[in-house]
Amino acid sequence: MAMSTNGALTACSPSGQLAHAADVFIGARPRLFRTAYRILRNPFEAEDVVQDAWLRWQCADRSVVVNADAFLVTTTTRLALNTAQSAWHRRESTVSPWLPERSEPAAGPEPDAERTEAVERAVLLMLAKLTPAERATYVLREVFDYPYSRIAELLQLNSANCRQLVCRARQGMTSERRKPVSGAAHKRFLLAFRVAARGGPLAPLEQLLVSEAASPVRSAKLA
Repeated sequence: MAMSTNGALTACSPSGQLAHAADVFIGARPRLFRTAYRILRNPFEAEDVVQDAWLRWQCADRSVVVNADAFLVTTTTRLALNTAQSAWHRRESTVSPWLPERSEPAAGPEPDAERTEAVERAVLLMLAKLTPAERATYVLREVFDYPYSRIAELLQLNSANCRQLVCRARQGMTSERRKPVSGAAHKRFLLAFRVAARGGPLAPLEQLLVSEAASPVRSAKLA
């Protein structure tokens, strides 16, 4: 029997097989919950996402995972974004004309395609709803868990400014405001985001976020 993240036993594997995996996951669990909650702002949905991440971790080929924490955070982020986008689609009665059309569903389940679409929609939503400075702080803090001190260093602001920008970004993500997003801008940001989310180098995403945010931030710093 294997132990679940809440202490219960599951019958999916022999007792010794997942012992180390469970220890690693339990150690990372507080951070995973924070990651999911920052995206969803709902503790129940965040808890569901963490449980889904545990199931993915059990089924993953852990022998090829170089950094367990990065794998778990990335998995949790993707699941939370997927959940957020599903909720957003349910709330939307119409699709704005600048949103890309959804392809017809395939005959069989294709979770990879669904996750890909969810990430694309989440990125589009951030581009449409957030200013460059809000987007930079939101992505670095809420998605990749950067400390405020590092965000402040990158954007040449102080930590208080960054906290205010993150707060504004959270409000912006739930607001009705939107602006058109060009296909080129969406593609450029999506590529950098995917590389970082899959455990690749973060530098390209950092550079993109900072370059887009630099002019507005420096010309109109927060009081």
